[in-house]
Amino acid sequence: MASSPCGGNFDCGLEIQTRSVEQTLIPLVSQITTLINHKDKLKKTEKTIRAIQRVGQAVSIAVGRFVAVGEAIAAENEDLKDEMGLACFEARRAGSAIAQLTDVSGVEQCEGDGGKTLFSDRTGMVKAARMLLSSVTKVLVLADCIVIKQIISSRNKVLVTLEQLERVSTFQEFVQIFSQFGNEMVEFAHFTGDRQNDLKDEKKRARMAAARAVLEKCTMMLLTASKTCLRHPDCESARINKEAVFQRMRLALEQVIEIVTDARSSGEAKALHVSIYAGIKDFKVKVEALRDSLYCVSCEAVSAQLEALVEKTEDFTDSAYTNHEQRETIIQLCQITGHETKQLINTWRQAQKSLKAKEATEKMELSILKTCQSVSDLRRELHKVAVVRATELLKLHSHHLVLQALKASGGDGNLEAVADYASTLTEHKEQLLETCRLLCHISGTEPLEITCIHAEETFRVVGPQIISAAQTLALHPTSKIAKENLDVFCEAWESQLCDMAILLKEINDVFEGRRGDKKTYLSLPRPGRHSANLKTVKAAKLDAEEQTTIAKLGLELCLLTSDVDSEVERWDEQDHEMVRLCQIMSSMAYSMYLFTRGEGLLKTTLDLFQQAEVLSDQGIHLCSILHTLSTQVLDEDRMLIISETEKLAASCRQLLVCAKAPVQGKSAIFQKVDSSIQNTKGILTVVVYLLPICNKLIRKCKSECSCLSSPQHWREKQLSTPVNEETLNGKGSNGFGVKSLEQHMANLTFLESK
Repeated sequence: MASSPCGGNFDCGLEIQTRSVEQTLIPLVSQITTLINHKDKLKKTEKTIRAIQRVGQAVSIAVGRFVAVGEAIAAENEDLKDEMGLACFEARRAGSAIAQLTDVSGVEQCEGDGGKTLFSDRTGMVKAARMLLSSVTKVLVLADCIVIKQIISSRNKVLVTLEQLERVSTFQEFVQIFSQFGNEMVEFAHFTGDRQNDLKDEKKRARMAAARAVLEKCTMMLLTASKTCLRHPDCESARINKEAVFQRMRLALEQVIEIVTDARSSGEAKALHVSIYAGIKDFKVKVEALRDSLYCVSCEAVSAQLEALVEKTEDFTDSAYTNHEQRETIIQLCQITGHETKQLINTWRQAQKSLKAKEATEKMELSILKTCQSVSDLRRELHKVAVVRATELLKLHSHHLVLQALKASGGDGNLEAVADYASTLTEHKEQLLETCRLLCHISGTEPLEITCIHAEETFRVVGPQIISAAQTLALHPTSKIAKENLDVFCEAWESQLCDMAILLKEINDVFEGRRGDKKTYLSLPRPGRHSANLKTVKAAKLDAEEQTTIAKLGLELCLLTSDVDSEVERWDEQDHEMVRLCQIMSSMAYSMYLFTRGEGLLKTTLDLFQQAEVLSDQGIHLCSILHTLSTQVLDEDRMLIISETEKLAASCRQLLVCAKAPVQGKSAIFQKVDSSIQNTKGILTVVVYLLPICNKLIRKCKSECSCLSSPQHWREKQLSTPVNEETLNGKGSNGFGVKSLEQHMANLTFLESK
């Protein structure tokens, strides 16, 4: 809930779910807060009186414009008409009350005649402010309901077309309906993408990202699976393959609606189980709280929580893939933690009996330290086991030998070989599922836990789909459509392995404290997704001598990625779009560094060039954000930002040209690799230089003017000036921030487009 400027809570009966609504209210809250909290003994000079009167008039006018937009929305949406109308009425009344209380042109005469003004009726101003903020919040939240209705309506259109696609019987009919389906999915993707970026809750953003990723990948699967089924209508494996795709799309569409409507499902409760990391964190909080009070929690509660933690470690110790040494180490650490906890409980009980006080003794402090250290050691070992397991699996699957064998066997029509390789793929799938569960336990943040759950679900579903697609190809080995269908599902598997490698790096970053609690995990664009022209370039591997030459460049690139990460950590506003883009670019560059060592998921020069192209696209996007920032700072700072942005844009264009340039011959390819890494270094060098400058400028604007947050596509940002005695006396830059408040309220006309 929002809160009133005077410290109390005002309840409009609606919860603010999005950052856009919250950020819209910040300047209004700031301006009214400063108005209410003015100094009671402020000298009533003529300038002060004029400033107060101007702000009252500005509030009234801005609220009037805002209410007009709200009333227009009410007229267009019958189901919200009454609620919106009432909220608009209350807002207009509160605005008028503030204007009346700040109408102090004859302040001395008013006070002499017993009239009420801001100086004499502070309680009345507080009441009017509460009503204004409550009603404005309600109008904004109700307007946000229109956005939710748009998403639901878009989803419903997609569902109708999806059902039509499932029933088609001819290629011609399928092509027509799929074209319509594609347009509707693009619209739905825009709506849900905007909503994902706007959600305040990190878990919801992560769930939305996972659902949208499923829809994105399933769209191509749906195309090839449906074509295969139409070409081979009597093939049972093709039908099973197609039905699985349609079912997964429906579940993803339903999940999106659950998120935007804040619905609770049984699936969500099951998915968001308590991980070992979360359990250890809560356990340590309870134990450390004993320093302040010996009675804040019961001995039984602490003991029970430890038992639950030890039980969860069985996911590690019972695994067939955990070696004997690792298993013994985990069991030993569990025993040590149990022993230290028992010692703590004994000391705890003695302290309660002997001291009869809430303060812990020195002996108690020592027990607390030992208990926390033992459980931290357990967490560290579990993290090590999970990360080593995931790293080994990713290395094992990096060449995709089983997928290649399935493709070859299917193309040969060898059903027996397909069955054998399908069994191997199923075994690999089970290993990956178990590894995802272990990573979920040690992920460190709820958004990363959700991403681990999404990865597990993807491997669970796509594995059988690959097998059914391979069976279809084996039954129809000359079918080009069946071959294309198998390729699509294999690419989805490979793509998820790539996402898992990036997820592993994110989990390590959190564990090592490089980036703190992470925001929503965002999958990086996969190499090749935007580079169709590069498919004609022959992939090549570097020999040992060339690898050695490139390794030096790679090391320099690695150091730059560390510099970027370090600078990003210093940002207060971790949700800023610039931070997100720089993290993505750093991760991409780190993948390129791993390539120079012969490691990671970029196996060939073709992979490297495709990654470089995507990185350059992200850099160009960063340039647009920097340009927006340059319009909001002083001239001297603006010239610096523009100058560095031009350097960054030039480096990005140079990298893009290099990545797209066709080359032939081993020597030319080597030179292209060298140039790609050199250009990437140039991009990161500029980024490292700009990050602290932009951070400083944004802090400066935020402290001096108003909240300058990540650019939002549908709303312009305004800067407002806090009110103090000088601005009330006319010495400020824009007189009590009247202009900024009026501009901000007037710009709420974005609701018209919603």
